[in-house]
Amino acid sequence: MAKQATAQKRQRRERGSINPDDIIKGAFELAEQVGIDNVSMPLLGKHLGVGVTSIYWYFRKKDDLLNAMTDRALRRYAFATPYVEAKDWRETLANHARSMRETFNGNPILCDLILIRSALSPRAAEVGVQEVEKAINSLVEAGLSPEQAFDTYSAMSAHVRGSVVLQRLREKNLAADDSAGELDDSVDPNATPLLATIIRTGHHLSASDDRNFEFGLECILDHAGRLLEANTKPARKAAKPAPARGKATTRS
Repeated sequence: MAKQATAQKRQRRERGSINPDDIIKGAFELAEQVGIDNVSMPLLGKHLGVGVTSIYWYFRKKDDLLNAMTDRALRRYAFATPYVEAKDWRETLANHARSMRETFNGNPILCDLILIRSALSPRAAEVGVQEVEKAINSLVEAGLSPEQAFDTYSAMSAHVRGSVVLQRLREKNLAADDSAGELDDSVDPNATPLLATIIRTGHHLSASDDRNFEFGLECILDHAGRLLEANTKPARKAAKPAPARGKATTRS
């Protein structure tokens, strides 16, 4: 099991001097030290220098506090992610995807709150819906149908989230079990020679690496490009029907 860090002691605050913003800010600070999974109300109280009842006055349970942290994390993430633009949809969507992945990989707390926790709590993800709407609208302006735009963005988002979550779960597993090894190390060259050869070239089974991520992203973008091209092709004009052949008539 991962060792739980202890919060740094602070001078105790006066009664009534804490507010929800201070609590949420302190919770993020504590999470940086001990991780989201190990944040508790008593530990947060020690970190902030207040009695735990002062926290319960604003947040009745830990889940309420995590909801508030998730909402703030979503707003922070929205400002850090570039918008998708209709005039240059392919490049901006690719940059959007790469920025999403970089942001989450670089901030485990955002990953835990937005990708892992929000997946289990749809209400916690409501803040991000407007940003998704903007991205899909830009793809529609570029020439995709609403359904095609939704499927394209959803596929890209699932690809990014899957890549990041697999990496994050791998990190958690390694941190929780010092004896846990890499999946790549268990590949037997005699039993699976093809996999062993590929792994030696730098590919990985245990997590999505850059090469794997870029391959999947290009597949999604290429498919969207083909849909867009089909939408912009002029419809073929229907061929004029051949005149019907009738029986010859003779004049009397």
